[in-house]
Amino acid sequence: MGIVSSKDVILGKIRTALSKKFQKPIIRPDFNQSLYQTQEEDLAVLFAENLVSAKAEFVYCERVEDFQTEFFQLVKERGYKNIAAFEKEITTILPQIHSEYITNIKGLKKADVGVTHCESFIARLGSILFSSKQAAGRGLSIYPPINVVVGYTSQLVFDIKDGLKKVQEKYPNGFPSMVSLTTGPSRTADIEKTLVMGAHGPKELIVFLIDDSAIGL
Repeated sequence: MGIVSSKDVILGKIRTALSKKFQKPIIRPDFNQSLYQTQEEDLAVLFAENLVSAKAEFVYCERVEDFQTEFFQLVKERGYKNIAAFEKEITTILPQIHSEYITNIKGLKKADVGVTHCESFIARLGSILFSSKQAAGRGLSIYPPINVVVGYTSQLVFDIKDGLKKVQEKYPNGFPSMVSLTTGPSRTADIEKTLVMGAHGPKELIVFLIDDSAIGL
């Protein structure tokens, strides 16, 4: 009997395995189950991590007063001048600054900064869900080169479907004609694979997340 090499042993095992009939079990997919496992991690932490990884800025505020202080400081440090805000949810909590806010669509063309509310924060993606039902309309979160989004921890959801469900519940008499997701500043690399920021929308995205479960809100 000749010497049996390790290669022959392995090939023999493969032939033996192939000669045996194996009934593969049929696994029926559960189409109601999410493709993504729900994270045990705090949604605010998950959202912040994914938002920052998409090149946006994140500011956590324990109270509305903290937001007002942080926003005032931001405007002062960066020299923002023409700031637009149309929504009551935003205009009622904005601090007084050196100049008046632009509060109607007529002044949108000269706005350098658009301050908007949102429908939801999508933690899994670090994305922001907007809709055409918002008082800011379709343009305020897109037209100015800088978009500041102000929202609350109660608006945090894990995935897109959760955000869409909240929109559906909020507008039972008619789903918005437009919903959109924003993930970080606008960017494109279509031309010679060179990354360009602000090509199709704001080149800067800043999110203020206010904890509305905090005492004294």
